[in-house]
Amino acid sequence: RHVEGVVEMMLDATQNFDQPLNEDRLFGWHAALFPTGRSGIRKIIVGAWRDDGDGPMEVVSGPIGKERVHYEGPDASFLDQEMSQFIDWANDGDGPDPVIKSALAHLWFVTIHPFDDGNGRIARAIADWLLARSENSSQRFYSMSAQICQERNSYYEILERTQNGSLDVTPWLEWFLGCLGRAFDGTETTLGAVLRKARFWEEHNGAAMNDRQRLVINRILDGFEGKLTTSKWAKLAKCSQDTALRDIQALIEHGGLTKDEAGGRSTSYSLAQRGEVT
Repeated sequence: RHVEGVVEMMLDATQNFDQPLNEDRLFGWHAALFPTGRSGIRKIIVGAWRDDGDGPMEVVSGPIGKERVHYEGPDASFLDQEMSQFIDWANDGDGPDPVIKSALAHLWFVTIHPFDDGNGRIARAIADWLLARSENSSQRFYSMSAQICQERNSYYEILERTQNGSLDVTPWLEWFLGCLGRAFDGTETTLGAVLRKARFWEEHNGAAMNDRQRLVINRILDGFEGKLTTSKWAKLAKCSQDTALRDIQALIEHGGLTKDEAGGRSTSYSLAQRGEVT
């Protein structure tokens, strides 16, 4: 259910990018993340700003008794005013470059830390919402949120350094823009692999293949590492080496595989494609 909530929030943020940000929308995202009203076993306030009833909002790590406080959010009494200013600024079409605004919005929201939990996830959704608005499109081939999750260690490091340092947000902006660039690069790699796979099956559409052959070829197209040998084919397809060799030889005859230059006991095979994705 937690995963469903994240997906629901991210889809709303990017597919409905033309809709304004407001309290009700943020409360809905928060409720989707915590449908049981609990974060783990801890009961939290859901769909409303935190009230600091259990003490100040602190981001901590470490075992009980040896906690380290990384950041303390503003007092709950300031949240209505702070969030009102933030929402007005986020919806305003004027201001900095849209990509810079996405970076600043992420930092500003997570610094206010208005909820008991889930602030980072919602900050990432806000960033993706603003990026979608900047492109005026719901077509998404990359995810800043997913890229930040992949780089979470450096993300927490730059976030803590920025929140506890001076008012200079330049290092944060540099990190954010670099992360966005890496999200683009990752998408390019993924799309290249998808196109390569589609091209292979288009080129070999008429070839008669059994289930084992299709299984192994898809594994190769999905990023099989190392050299493909008869023994590796047998292991992947769960068959004997004699059967594996027959499968391989049939694909060579169809033009789906080629034998690599090295021979003998080190004989290996590669996919045959008439063109490379560029």
